[in-house]
Amino acid sequence: MNNTEDLKKLKFIVFDLDGTLLNYQNEVGKESIKLVHKLENLGMRFTFATGRLYSAVAAHARTMNIRTPLITLDGSYIKNQKTDDIFFESCVPEKYTRKALKLADEYLVQVALCHADAILITEYNTMIPQLLNKFGARYKEVRSYKENIENTLEIVMTSDYKDSIKKIEKAMSFPSCFGLRKNFYKTKESGKNYFLEIRKKGASKGTGLKRLKKYLGVSTSETAAIGDWYNDRELFEESGVKVAVANAVPEIKRMADIVTERNNDQDGVAEFLEMVLKAKGG
Repeated sequence: MNNTEDLKKLKFIVFDLDGTLLNYQNEVGKESIKLVHKLENLGMRFTFATGRLYSAVAAHARTMNIRTPLITLDGSYIKNQKTDDIFFESCVPEKYTRKALKLADEYLVQVALCHADAILITEYNTMIPQLLNKFGARYKEVRSYKENIENTLEIVMTSDYKDSIKKIEKAMSFPSCFGLRKNFYKTKESGKNYFLEIRKKGASKGTGLKRLKKYLGVSTSETAAIGDWYNDRELFEESGVKVAVANAVPEIKRMADIVTERNNDQDGVAEFLEMVLKAKGG
């Protein structure tokens, strides 16, 4: 790619958050904030594309004065923090949420309902905040899940019994359930606990970006995305300029047009923004 010419025509930049824009103290680099403001004065637009809940990123958007809708929960929820308008949401059908809650009771597993503004738990699921790795999310205890079925973006279950989680995963699959995306995993931090995340199919960071490009009237060649992890592949597929920070996984680096010398803890995003500002003569 011709870096200068390609950077000069950019109108829209999308940031991944964890491992990219944010350092390990959950902060945006001061240099990046200054450069975003300078580029905004030149007509640039910015947004986030993250796996975090909306409530966990709105404060960062305010810090950076982001005016474009934010892509959260991997494209399942897109909202403008300036106007509070919901641009897009992909909720789990209520009948499947009820089915999941019934299965959680049957197999005695911990369960939580993720909404845009908080992760809902009951008094019987108080272990969830200690086990669930949802950066910056707010937890809210409710009397009953039955009164909070609507607007569920994600269902999360956890147990130290792998068989219980796998049986629930099977019960929430075709032919009993249609159009759901399930993610079964175990992390080092969670010890012996296994997790199952359930969302509605059809949303990703890439589909979120595609929607926003159409909304803003910008082309793929006028769009840049910067990331570090495997789920940023979809962003790269919708972007004309692909940028990986120094700490990115090898696959993302191979896909990238530009790899920064600095990592996320060194404000590597600012290194790229400086390139864009220079290309635009700022």
